[in-house]
Amino acid sequence: MKTYIAYFDETGDDGITTTSSDHFILTSLYMPAESWQQNFNLMRSLRKELRDKYGFHVTEEMHTKHFLTDKNPYRNYKWSKEIKQEIIKAFTLTIADMDLKIVNVIIDKTKFKDNNYHILENALKYNIQRIENDSDGQWNYLIITDEGRIAPMRKTARAIRAFNPIQSKYSYGFVNQPITNMVEDIMEKNSSESYFIQICDFVSFFIHLYFKLEYRNEVLPKRVANVIDDTFVKKVMATLKNSGRLNLKANESNQYGLVIYPK
Repeated sequence: MKTYIAYFDETGDDGITTTSSDHFILTSLYMPAESWQQNFNLMRSLRKELRDKYGFHVTEEMHTKHFLTDKNPYRNYKWSKEIKQEIIKAFTLTIADMDLKIVNVIIDKTKFKDNNYHILENALKYNIQRIENDSDGQWNYLIITDEGRIAPMRKTARAIRAFNPIQSKYSYGFVNQPITNMVEDIMEKNSSESYFIQICDFVSFFIHLYFKLEYRNEVLPKRVANVIDDTFVKKVMATLKNSGRLNLKANESNQYGLVIYPK
């Protein structure tokens, strides 16, 4: 049986306070293990190209929110808006060329009926379920996530191996469909040392921007709008979709396969 490698990262926070974000996004990407080196080489080549053209250090983490809002270390590069746009385009096109799939789960906190909703737990369950569905019992997968939330994520992943209630297709009830193709505990890795966690961060942040535009009818944050506009965000989304990188089966009723809960 083949093995896939999955990476996770998020945008927003999983808190429910007056200072918390009003939504939480958990993004995963997964690829066949035999495609890992090819995908890595694509990103490594891009980073060398960006180093040669713009001085962007190969080992510098790409944290998309900080990049677009001109926080350090990116402010020190003194890039123009046009150069930043070119870097984002290059990242988008490189991701589009990779052999991988992406799942995006959005937890909309404004739809909670009470504050007992377990944001991270549910986002993780919904995301893993989509990977499990895509595997269709034909391959196993190992999960690697950014540092910081490993304990609750491992607890949830262990639990759904035994009890994973899924809405029945034939009734209003639920059936237990334990996760069977996930191997080992969830592993953690510092995002600064993983191009693929950085890709999750990149996609997750653009999903966040798209959600604000299309579902909240809000404008882009001012510092982001200093670099890109609404059309740019939608072009990134369209490129990821048209390249086949987004797992549209994750939610066939959404043009980008976005999984949005609570319903």
